[in-house]
Amino acid sequence: MLKRTRLPAVGAAALLAAAAAFTAPTAAHAADQLTNGGFETGTLSGWTCSGGLGSVVTTPVHGGAKALAGAATASDTAKCAQTVAVKPSTTYTLSGWVRGSYVYLGVTGGGSAWTSAADYSRLSVSFTTGATQTSAEVYVNGWYGQGTYYADDIVFDGPGGGTPPADTQAPTVPGNLRATGKSANSVTLAWDAATDNVGVTGYDVYQGAAKVATATGTGTTVTGLSASTAYSFTVRARDAAGNTSAASTAVSVTTDTGGGPTPTGFKQAAPYLYNGWGNPPSPTTVMNATGIKWFTLAFILAQNGCNPTWDSQRPLLNGVDQATIKAVRAAGGDVVPSIGGWSGNKLGPNCATTADLAAAYQKVIDAYGLKAIDVDIENTDEFENTAVQDRILGALKIVKQNNPGLRTILTFGTAVSGPTYYGNRLIEQAKALGADIDVFTIMPFDFGNASTDMYAATVSATEGLKTKLKSVFGWDDATAYAHIGISGMNGLSDNNEVTSVQTWTAIRDWANSHHLARLAFWSVNRDRGCPGGGQQETCSGTAQNDWQFTSVTAGFTG
Repeated sequence: MLKRTRLPAVGAAALLAAAAAFTAPTAAHAADQLTNGGFETGTLSGWTCSGGLGSVVTTPVHGGAKALAGAATASDTAKCAQTVAVKPSTTYTLSGWVRGSYVYLGVTGGGSAWTSAADYSRLSVSFTTGATQTSAEVYVNGWYGQGTYYADDIVFDGPGGGTPPADTQAPTVPGNLRATGKSANSVTLAWDAATDNVGVTGYDVYQGAAKVATATGTGTTVTGLSASTAYSFTVRARDAAGNTSAASTAVSVTTDTGGGPTPTGFKQAAPYLYNGWGNPPSPTTVMNATGIKWFTLAFILAQNGCNPTWDSQRPLLNGVDQATIKAVRAAGGDVVPSIGGWSGNKLGPNCATTADLAAAYQKVIDAYGLKAIDVDIENTDEFENTAVQDRILGALKIVKQNNPGLRTILTFGTAVSGPTYYGNRLIEQAKALGADIDVFTIMPFDFGNASTDMYAATVSATEGLKTKLKSVFGWDDATAYAHIGISGMNGLSDNNEVTSVQTWTAIRDWANSHHLARLAFWSVNRDRGCPGGGQQETCSGTAQNDWQFTSVTAGFTG
C-alpha cells in the first residue's frame, strides 16, 4: 500500500484478480519454482529484502526449522522478493504461511492477499501470466510501523519458463463507438471493449487515416480540434503481439462554436507533496521542470489533543513544511494543506466540538495566510463516523464565514458507480448544514481489482458524483462539474491497479473538457519511473520520466 501510511479496510478483498484477461490460459502443473521458499538453508538465498530488514530465524516457524522474519519500520515494509521464470499465458498459484500485523503475499502486477494474524495463517494468490511474459516477481512484506512479520513455506506452483507461443490472432472490433462530450476544440469518445485470445493491450483512435490518440481503456479525449468543424473517428484494438483489429464503425461529431463554455470559478491543479515520506523532491525543481503552480501539502494531524501539526510531530512554523511553502511561493506558486488522510491521529476525532475544530483549522489558515484548505476525510474515525462528519462540515462552514474568499475542499473515497453510503451522507449533510463546500474531490482508485480500467472507472465515479450533486443541490450539469475534483494515484495503486501516464493524460483531458474544479494525484514523491518495481514510495512502479504525471497535471485548466 502506498497512499499515506494507509492500512487496508477490514472489508477489503483478500484476493485480487489477475491483471489481464485470457480466453484459455494453460493450466500449470504443480511444481514449486521458488528457491529457498522454506528458508531451510538458514540464509536469504534467492531472496532480496528491502533495507536489509530480512533475516532467517529459528522461531517462530511453520514447518521445518527456519522461517523468514521481516522487521518492518515506519519507513520500510521489509519487502522480500524473488524473480522466477514463467511460461506465457499460464496460470500459477502462490501460497505461503505468514504471521504478524498486515502481512502481504503477492505477485508484482498480478495481485496480492493479506492478513493480520497472531499465529501462522495461509495466504494464496492465483496469477495468470501475459502473452509474452517470461518472468514474475513474487514478494512478501509487512506494513509501515507494524513491527516484525514472519513467513514460511512459500510455494509458487507451476511450470518453469519457456518460449512464448506465436500469436497471429487479431482482437475483435471495438463496438458502439460514441461521443460522450465535446467542446470547441475537443471531443470525448467511448467504446465497448474488444476481446482477444491473449488480451487487448490498448486502442488507437483515427481521424481518417491519421492516428490522433491512444488509450489503454475504453475512452479518450481528442484535443487540438477546430471550432464548428465536423470530424469522423474510428477506433482499432491491438494486442501485445502487435495484431490490430479492423476499424470500428465511424462516428461523426461537430465541435462546438468558438466562445462556448470557458473555465470559471475555482480551478486547481495540485498534486500531493509529502515531506514525511518517500524521499520528498525539491518543490522548485519540480515546478521548473513541469510548470506546476500548486501543491497539496500533506498531512496536518493532531498533537496533544486538538493542536494541529504536520504528521502529529512537526510544528506549523519554523520547520521543513513552512520552508517548503515559502519556496513554492517564492517560485510563483502556492499550496493547499491536506488535513487528515487515511491514518494517524486526526483533528476531527480529537477536537471535542465544532468550535474547537474550527479553531484548529484557523490556526493553520493563519500560519500561512491560506487561500484554500483540503480536508481529506477517510477511514472509520472520520469518514464513517457520522458525528465527526458533521463536526468537520460545521467547522468548514465557520472558517469559510470568517475568512472571505477561502476555498474549502473535501476529499473522500468512492465506488466505481459514484459515492458510497458515507459519501452520499457527507454530500447530503453539507447541504443540510449549509457548509458551502467549494469542491467535492473523489479518490477513484483502490477498487479492489488489479485489472480495473482506470480511465473508465474514474469517469464512471465522477459521473456518479455529478448525479448526486445535481440531486442534492439542484444544480445543472455544468454547475455540478464545477464543484468536482479528481484525486488519482499515479502508476500502481494499493490494489495493483495501473494508471499509466497515457491514462492520466486521458483523465486530465476529460476533466478539462467537463470543466472540473480540481485535479490531484498521490503523489509527487512517487512521480519517478521504476518499471516492474512494484508498489514503492519513491516511484510509480511503471515506466515514465521523472515528474511526468506532474507535467500532465499542470495541463489541467478546467
